[in-house]
Amino acid sequence: MIVIKRASLLRTYLDEETTNSSRVGFVPTMGALHEGHLSLIEGAKKENAIVVCSIFVNPTQFNDPKDFEKYPITIEADIELLEKAGVHVLFLPSVTEIYPNGTGQLPSYDLGYLETVLEGKYRPGHFQGVCQVMDRLMQLVKPDNLYMGQKDYQQCMVVKKLIQLTGIKVNLHTCITLRETDGLAMSSRNRRLNAEERQKAVIVSGVLDRIRKTVQPGPLEPIVSAAEQALKENGFKVDYVAVADADSLELPDEWDGSRPLVTLAAVYLNEVRLIDNMLIP
Repeated sequence: MIVIKRASLLRTYLDEETTNSSRVGFVPTMGALHEGHLSLIEGAKKENAIVVCSIFVNPTQFNDPKDFEKYPITIEADIELLEKAGVHVLFLPSVTEIYPNGTGQLPSYDLGYLETVLEGKYRPGHFQGVCQVMDRLMQLVKPDNLYMGQKDYQQCMVVKKLIQLTGIKVNLHTCITLRETDGLAMSSRNRRLNAEERQKAVIVSGVLDRIRKTVQPGPLEPIVSAAEQALKENGFKVDYVAVADADSLELPDEWDGSRPLVTLAAVYLNEVRLIDNMLIP
């Protein structure tokens, strides 16, 4: 595996190593890697001649500076995992490599409704930051295929919108969420949970699974309210629990029994923010 820290060197290397027939797969990450990330890499290896993984904790997508400061950094362990996984290139840039002109005058993106609901509502500016870094990374890597995890469901929809807005020629692959044996969605943030919090965190996936299994045609508000109450009773601070249209994230009042849905939640367990989602059916 080659580790490249400079944007210009990354582009030079890929230009030299790729031909018209060789495909590049890209897995963007913020590090603190786990099996979920490795599953994205495995998917990329099956479909591409060269797999590029990036590790960059993007400051522009953190609306809470304290969250940015506490994000887990495990570079040495991450490099070891990526080498074992067979990644060809690790792009490990500094902030100045990604934002050479600073972060004060970065472009904004017309994300429409996606930026007003759920994560967009509770993390203002977050998705602009996601688009800023993803736009820059895709310009540098120029991947044929992009691999992201379904756990960040709304983020995947935002990146799909970004691809449409910019005209970048890349295929987005949204890969299933990997879970621990007890059902907790794998996440880098799980490292910040102590033993007691880790045991309690699984309640989130349990609540969403209950919605998935019990939702019936008709009004959705009662089942959403019951789920929110269950989380609060177990000590979570709830940003949202929702049942949304799986394609648009619109929040219907009722379900017709056939429209594809997704149930999503974002909660705080003390200082750690956890998100999860499940498709219905």
